[in-house]
Amino acid sequence: MKPKILTTLATYDRGQFASDLIAGVTVAMVALPLSLAIAIASGAGPEKGLVTAIVAGFLISFLGGSRVQIGGPTGAFIVVVFSTILEHGYDGLVLATFMAGVIMLVAGYLRAGNLVTYVPEPVINGFTIGIGIIIATSQLKDLFGLSIAQVPAEFIGKIEALWAGRDTVSISSLGIGLVTMVLITVLRRKAPRFPGLIVAVGLTSAFVALTELPVDTIFSRFGALPSKLPLPAIPEITMARITELLPSAFIIAFLASIESLLSAIVADKMIGSRHRPNAEVLAQGFANIGSALFGGLPATGAIARTATNVRAGGKTPVAGIVHALAILLVMMLAAPLAGYLAMPALAGLLILTAWNMSEPHKWLHYMDGRRSDLVLLILTLVLTVLADLTVAIGVGVSVGLALRLRRHNVIREKDWVPPDR
Repeated sequence: MKPKILTTLATYDRGQFASDLIAGVTVAMVALPLSLAIAIASGAGPEKGLVTAIVAGFLISFLGGSRVQIGGPTGAFIVVVFSTILEHGYDGLVLATFMAGVIMLVAGYLRAGNLVTYVPEPVINGFTIGIGIIIATSQLKDLFGLSIAQVPAEFIGKIEALWAGRDTVSISSLGIGLVTMVLITVLRRKAPRFPGLIVAVGLTSAFVALTELPVDTIFSRFGALPSKLPLPAIPEITMARITELLPSAFIIAFLASIESLLSAIVADKMIGSRHRPNAEVLAQGFANIGSALFGGLPATGAIARTATNVRAGGKTPVAGIVHALAILLVMMLAAPLAGYLAMPALAGLLILTAWNMSEPHKWLHYMDGRRSDLVLLILTLVLTVLADLTVAIGVGVSVGLALRLRRHNVIREKDWVPPDR
């Protein structure tokens, strides 16, 4: 359970630091608009995303079991964070995040990191696609600039409200959102190592500011962003509150563990290395406790940012530490500039993020796979979108393990010989 940074620093040199420095700054430019957008979509203030990226991002790299893992707020948490804030308030989310961190510390100490292999892949794919659908639909109001007082959290009600407000579409907002999406897509394909997210969002937001288009910005909706981290504070803890928030805490812990370990596996394939799963789970625990103490959001390893780190030349956990410090520097020196970022541009960014996280290039493969796996995927997807993430994961894992047991028994039955009586 030894952190990777202790291993890598033993042979660290100037060449590695130069690579880590460039990669860390590059990832910070990608993480900055994403962190703001994810926080806003989660129903929190945009500054919460920056706090999470700085505090949790630092701790995940400093204590984690992967050489190149980048941590922070991710799209997978938007659904559970939004519903937790709606039901229990932001202070409830902070306590749930703190509790989730403690749960992950216990899991890491008990060496439960390898248990991720027992979660059926169709369940992971199903709720990932479902979360992507929820994220995308949650951004349609800002993308189209709709004038809707309140958008329901429930999926069907949300679609009905969006449709009812269709006559209030803002051409300016839609244009900014679509141009941002096109720029991000083009820059990703033409210059994959270039921090295209911040460039695309920055260009369209600058156009809004210079032309004074009637488009919402972070500043117009939330006010000025802070230029420093808040002081740490322990959330109010009572037994009644703990009991009330325990389901949310378990979901946050489950999602953080699953996504961080999946991200670490992807990173291993990219760099030909091997992560330490239990050290990674422990790091996620400390990171979520740290984020909660500073009033931040749940955090985990981010697959897209980790891949960006590898492509930019990141070699060791120092790159992740540089990424967190670079975001802190931007917060301290350029917080007013971030306030000019246009809401439709951030909406377009999140819609593309939702599309990418659902991995559409794998959909045909899912269709050609085992019929029971496809049914399990669709079941988890539908429950994620129409019911609740807790229900979706609980039912999905239960059904998936039952199917696995049934297949195991079928194989055993073929080889079974009746006893001679």
